[in-house]
Amino acid sequence: MKNIVIVGGGAGGLELATRLGHKYGKNKQANIILIDRNRTHIWKPLLHEVATGSLDINTDGVVYRAHSHSHYYQFQIGTMIDLDSQNKRITLAALFDDEGKEVLPERTQSFDTLVLAVGSVSNDFGTPGVSENCFFLDSNQQAERFHQALINQFMRINQQSSKSELRLAIVGGGATGVELAAELYHVASLLNIYGMPDMSAKRLKIDLIEGGPRILQALPERIAVKAKQELAKLGVSIHENVRVTQVDKKAVVADDLRIGADLIVWAAGVKAPNFIQEIDIFETNISGQIVVKPTLQSTIDDSIYVIGDCCACQQKNGSWVPPRAQSAHQMAGLVYRNIIQNRQGEPLSEYVYKDHGSLVNLSKYSTVGSLMGNLSKGSMFIEGRIARFVYISLYRMHQVAIHGLLKASTVMLAQKIGSAVKPKIKLH
Repeated sequence: MKNIVIVGGGAGGLELATRLGHKYGKNKQANIILIDRNRTHIWKPLLHEVATGSLDINTDGVVYRAHSHSHYYQFQIGTMIDLDSQNKRITLAALFDDEGKEVLPERTQSFDTLVLAVGSVSNDFGTPGVSENCFFLDSNQQAERFHQALINQFMRINQQSSKSELRLAIVGGGATGVELAAELYHVASLLNIYGMPDMSAKRLKIDLIEGGPRILQALPERIAVKAKQELAKLGVSIHENVRVTQVDKKAVVADDLRIGADLIVWAAGVKAPNFIQEIDIFETNISGQIVVKPTLQSTIDDSIYVIGDCCACQQKNGSWVPPRAQSAHQMAGLVYRNIIQNRQGEPLSEYVYKDHGSLVNLSKYSTVGSLMGNLSKGSMFIEGRIARFVYISLYRMHQVAIHGLLKASTVMLAQKIGSAVKPKIKLH
């Protein structure tokens, strides 16, 4: 029986494993194997909510092992560290527990078809002090690490005089940085009902630092202008055209500026995981992404597909597909069809990116964005409740893709009930 191995259980990887499980795994026509370093899946656009405590991964995440049982694929926990394309096998690193004891040894997994969906990590551009002094939001663990530090800082400020402030610096004015800033104000405004009576959003000082000419550079300017206005209302200090040259334990440093901070989050761009460059097999671009053919097959081996943030796919107009959740979703759908067509001896389809628009969720305060994208001659600007509804709908569509309509509806109902009885934020 042939092995179809998917490395990376993000939006694209998990959706693909689910569909292939029902197509081939259920009838034992192929082994569908999903590999991820985490035990639990969370939709990456929501990691900033995990970081602030608005979302609890223990109740809102998808446990891979349980999910795999229901959707006819196999799950292996592991981190890919090497690839032998000639012998069609990958190597997974040894797994250790918190005490350093080996849980699983280094091991290999053979494949007939390999799909790399390993996502992206933050790009520090070699800036001194970033790796040592900043928090990142690339993974569940990093988001929860920041959450613990945030709660500790909230408790510290709550015990101090009313004039003291919690200072946070967010480097990077993309969607993650903008949404995190708004969510932090929302969480701070709730703490006075959960045992921190002297804590409020007024004691929060956030500096959002962007190296380019404006925040949200990848999105239409009208969205950026509206988001900037909303953040200013909350009290966020926005610094544009400020290129960070160094970060130390208590400050972000630019050429002629020093911005003090108790916590620093780095969200200033992404790149493919370092191991892709280290295995030195693929054709890659400046961000370490794997260059692919229009069919999303790698340029070095047709049995290897690449989807999501780690994929460098150039369109016929010369543009490159942006690293977004909608890209990963579309790519997963195309690779699903191409795997089927390849097994049936049919020609493979080429990927054409369809921009359905962009949305930025500013917590409870506002949601702004555009719809339609290149599906029409222009885009339609939306904000407020309509935009919030569309934003939530994108997550609901992802839930349907990985659970099916009936189970997804049940999950949504359970989450709705849970939100009514549990605290509004995670406090531990």
